[in-house]
Amino acid sequence: MYDYIDGRLTFKCPAYVVVEAGGIGYHINISLNTYSALGAGERCKMYVWLHVKEDAHTLYGFIDEGERRLFLHLISVSGIGPNTGRMMLSSITPAEIQTAIVNADLPLIQRIKGIGAKSAQRLVLELQDKLKKEGTGSLIAAPLSNTTREESLSALMMLGFAKLPAEKAIDSAIKNGGMDLTVEQMIKIALKNL
Repeated sequence: MYDYIDGRLTFKCPAYVVVEAGGIGYHINISLNTYSALGAGERCKMYVWLHVKEDAHTLYGFIDEGERRLFLHLISVSGIGPNTGRMMLSSITPAEIQTAIVNADLPLIQRIKGIGAKSAQRLVLELQDKLKKEGTGSLIAAPLSNTTREESLSALMMLGFAKLPAEKAIDSAIKNGGMDLTVEQMIKIALKNL
């Protein structure tokens, strides 16, 4: 429902921040990773995810798109809720979590508070292939696309395609249609090749 909230940082602590945007103060739960990355400036942009339960609507915030994407992967695993996902992102860096899951480093995953042997195995079993396909660059914030190729690649990745196959499909589209293709044309040709 919400993608990000950009506003004035009115309160900051290791567990949550309050961001004022449009006259409304948003209470946003954050990880220690996000807390340490937040500057001392007044303005901030938080990528958010809204968790809706019967008795509460809770916002979780992330310093960049990559951290939010990893969080969503983590909570997609049975037995891992938003608070456990936030605890994981607070215990070790997102890059370390991704590397641990891809390399099946169960002892490192189990050192995170709230993650036992079964949860660690489930994380590796369910996320290892997804994170391998995305590649190590998936945690880097999506660049501001300045070329048609980069914009098309970003769009395909947002649609759920892995980076390498998407790049091959786009390169094939460029080879067949030339560099004068619009983003829409490039994506349509690439989708036919995927």
